[in-house]
Amino acid sequence: MTRASGTQGGPVALSRDGLPAWLDPVVRAAETVRPTQLSRFLPPRDGSGRQSAVLILFGEGERGPELLLMERAGSLRSHAGQPAFPGGALDPEDGDPQGEGPLRAALREAEEETGLDPSGVQLFGVLPRLYIPVSGFVVTPVLGWWREPSPVGVVDPNETARVFTVPVADLTHPDNRATAIHPSGFHGPAFLVESALVWGFTAGVIDRLLHFAGWERPWDRDKRVPLDRRA
Repeated sequence: MTRASGTQGGPVALSRDGLPAWLDPVVRAAETVRPTQLSRFLPPRDGSGRQSAVLILFGEGERGPELLLMERAGSLRSHAGQPAFPGGALDPEDGDPQGEGPLRAALREAEEETGLDPSGVQLFGVLPRLYIPVSGFVVTPVLGWWREPSPVGVVDPNETARVFTVPVADLTHPDNRATAIHPSGFHGPAFLVESALVWGFTAGVIDRLLHFAGWERPWDRDKRVPLDRRA
């Protein structure tokens, strides 16, 4: 497996130097948001759960600010076929889960899944740890600025079906928003963008980021998208 350049065992740090001004609301949100404002699912108090990290990578494309997402392969045991942030479980060599470990893991996993060059990514914030009950992952969302964009795409089709970017303007457009309803009783925000339905953990984090960054636009919360039981 490939390793993120300059991250394995080496120093990796957060920096806000030189960020574009439009990211200021995201920086402020990361500084002030509380775990319960992001999700009702928080890490178990007994410390159980598999430590993991995701990279929430903001770039700037032809249509302005955008986010990097990937679609998980349909053959995976966990969250198959779902659009998601690049990320995964911490490896021992990533280091301390309470320290720099999630930063290294987020970059390493993004490189492994999308071919991203981590040397062009500036990490600038970390959101509170959250929990995904269905898979038992304790997730640290790591915020990054794609300071020097690099080509991305599917590295291993057994893990990733496709890699794509979504303009923030599309995520905030009311026509692209809905409430996903699962037969299990789950309901939560969803986004219909880039021929994909983004729901679950990823959509929940995006929804809260848009809200606390002040980018959210009024949308019809009664617009519902039913999910298949296998989703």
